[in-house]
Amino acid sequence: MQQSLDDFICTWAKNGGPEIRAYHKNEWCHPSHDDHYIFEMMTLEIFQAGLNWELVLKKRPAFQHGFANFEVTKVANMSSEDVTHLMNDASIIRNQLKIQDTITNAQAFLKIQSEFGSFEHYIWQFVNYRQVNNHIRIPAEIHAKTPLSEKISQDLKQHGFKFMGPTITYSFMQAIGLVNDHEISCMDNPQ
Repeated sequence: MQQSLDDFICTWAKNGGPEIRAYHKNEWCHPSHDDHYIFEMMTLEIFQAGLNWELVLKKRPAFQHGFANFEVTKVANMSSEDVTHLMNDASIIRNQLKIQDTITNAQAFLKIQSEFGSFEHYIWQFVNYRQVNNHIRIPAEIHAKTPLSEKISQDLKQHGFKFMGPTITYSFMQAIGLVNDHEISCMDNPQ
């Protein structure tokens, strides 16, 4: 029996559509040190909570448009009128709490940048500035949360972030590449 390319990608991405496959190949667990991208991923992970990641990826262009291309200063300065406008925008996931928490998080993000020089410097300190490679053999070895995601979640909350519980934080860690949870056999594994 001949193997297909699907035999060499992470199990979770095999049944995904083009957005999932592109994200898996080009972004998931790839280390990022770009504050702009990091803020975008934090925001998208918040909107994904309780929903489907593929849905969020399909709506990503609409989120980019609605949240000023994730320019953190512009998001931090969004008004109640901007929230109302976003709540009326059917092209995004309309959740008022998540929208308001994104604005709050942008304000906290700016404070972190001011205190640490960059958000990237702040977040990467938790892994001593080196990606944690979890050497995943089977999907069951991927965690929903870890002691490290609990620690980061707690620290984010102390800095004023909202909606960043340990599970969302772990997904965020994967999204920006703090951890590498690609299966060892995956051809898209950045290691």
